[in-house]
Amino acid sequence: MKPIILASASIIRAQLLRNAGVDIEIMPADIDEAEIKRILSSQNSRTRGDDLAELLADTKALIISHKQPGRLVVAADQTLQCGDILFDKAVNLEDARKKLLALRGNTHTLYSAIACAIDGEIVWRYAAAAHLKMRDFTPEFLGKYMAQAGDDILSSVGGYKLEALGAQLFEKIDGDYFTVLGLPLLPLLNFFRQRDLLDQ
Repeated sequence: MKPIILASASIIRAQLLRNAGVDIEIMPADIDEAEIKRILSSQNSRTRGDDLAELLADTKALIISHKQPGRLVVAADQTLQCGDILFDKAVNLEDARKKLLALRGNTHTLYSAIACAIDGEIVWRYAAAAHLKMRDFTPEFLGKYMAQAGDDILSSVGGYKLEALGAQLFEKIDGDYFTVLGLPLLPLLNFFRQRDLLDQ
């Protein structure tokens, strides 16, 4: 049996699947996320984070699935919404600092979506949300945090990694840990078992 294709360059998603005993092959989907966001926004004046996460996951899964006939392709995406504002990944550390200051003391929502495709058709979808209350940390703490975390925070839409130093930024989290990491793992493993890809 050929490995499951993960249509993502995310290190943490690959690590989660491999740690759970899933044999994967990584084939990141090359998509223009900014263009997809622009199209979605033009169709809907108030783009929602959950809609965007699902559309991006679907798009990634379908792109790779068309190129790999007969293979199961798993794609995932995550968006961050605070109030009516959708956040993008920071472009540099100064941008990350501004975004973290905007999130400080507020509750934001992470939407994580998964899409699985075979032969250019979506065969399974799942989406979940987690609500995170960031504590009202001091500017001094933020400076120390960013100095320790470094450029690593630029790979996360929120400028933090909950599995690392980012845990110190938070006061309360409502939601599944794997959803926060960008891959709701338990429902995905259950889907694999339904298709006899993992032991029952």
